[in-house]
Amino acid sequence: MLQITKLHDSIDALQVKHGSKKLSAIYGAGCITAPELMLVFMNPTGKNVSAQVGWKGLRAPWLGTKNVWKILYKLSLIPECLYEQTQALNAADWTPDFAIRLYEGVAKRKIYITNLAKCTQDDARHVPDAVFRQYLPVMQKEILAVNPKRIITFGNQVSSLLLQEAITVSNYAGLKKELLQIGKVSHDVYPVYYPVGQGQRNTPLAIKRLQAIMQTI
Repeated sequence: MLQITKLHDSIDALQVKHGSKKLSAIYGAGCITAPELMLVFMNPTGKNVSAQVGWKGLRAPWLGTKNVWKILYKLSLIPECLYEQTQALNAADWTPDFAIRLYEGVAKRKIYITNLAKCTQDDARHVPDAVFRQYLPVMQKEILAVNPKRIITFGNQVSSLLLQEAITVSNYAGLKKELLQIGKVSHDVYPVYYPVGQGQRNTPLAIKRLQAIMQTI
């Protein structure tokens, strides 16, 4: 088991409302039983090969892309053999079988990867806060189901919306964190620079912060 499948119907319904009509929603995946880290990114785009309607297999973040896997490899969060394949394969050459093996590797490292908004867009267009807010109920259910020990929120927008307060990631270094309360359950949340796309220049800062957090594992 790599996904919380009971959430998929709700996520699919939101894709119809907010995502590309030509693409499918992307679900969170990885270790679904108290992972050490839950990594929360913004939203998927059509660069993810598993968003294609004809894809027959796991629909999960960052399949068919390279940069996030570089970061995870530098943090020793995926095995070298799987990392090398993420860099060697062209997007069109990714297969459902490799997607499963990759996320099995992620799960073995006790990592879970997801997006706050699961609505796949054709490109990296801006998604309004109002759309992200519609995903908060399913995101909270995802957190409660997975029960991560630490939540990493990438970027100001994701951090602010999940925590429901204004967050500037540049104010967070070392082990500084916030507390997310969902009902009677609380979770440690670490806002971190967004390390891909337009935020790629901040990758070294994101890695430095993540290395500090990982020392607590």
